Amino acid sequence: MTRIEADRDVCIGAGMCALTAPDVFDQDSGDGRVVLLAEHLTDVDADAAREAVALCPSGALTLREDD
Repeated sequence: MTRIEADRDVCIGAGMCALTAPDVFDQDSGDGRVVLLAEHLTDVDADAAREAVALCPSGALTLREDD
């Protein structure tokens, strides 16, 4: 199973994650930092999340492949 982690302390609020994978990520309306909508991902969401991880300018996102 694929799992996503977001470090809000590292996040700069660029919003690339929410634009790339809107079913997985949102932005906090107060500070613009990442909000996880789903921690465990479907195959479709995992593909979008992988792209969001690659695009994240701050490196706040981590994808984990659990056995």
